[in-house]
Amino acid sequence: MIESEKLCRQVAASLAKTCAQLGIFYVFKASFDKANRTSGKSFRGPGVTAGLKTLAAIREEFGVPVLTDVHNEAQATEAGDVVDILQIPAFL
Repeated sequence: MIESEKLCRQVAASLAKTCAQLGIFYVFKASFDKANRTSGKSFRGPGVTAGLKTLAAIREEFGVPVLTDVHNEAQATEAGDVVDILQIPAFL
């Protein structure tokens, strides 16, 4: 889940560097809405608009493909314009 853009940048920078050194293909994955939380009061993420902005920034800055999960058709349409891979969570 996207906790913050700063944390996403730190993770992406570290993993992109390590994977490049090892010759491993790397895809950055983060969720903008983590709906499968054990508590309805838990933080679910920044939401579609802010989350996709963060994912687009990661994709551009680090030159890596990005993946996120979607929970409905509207999210899939919007996210499809920004990310490289869409994932449908198993519980749906």
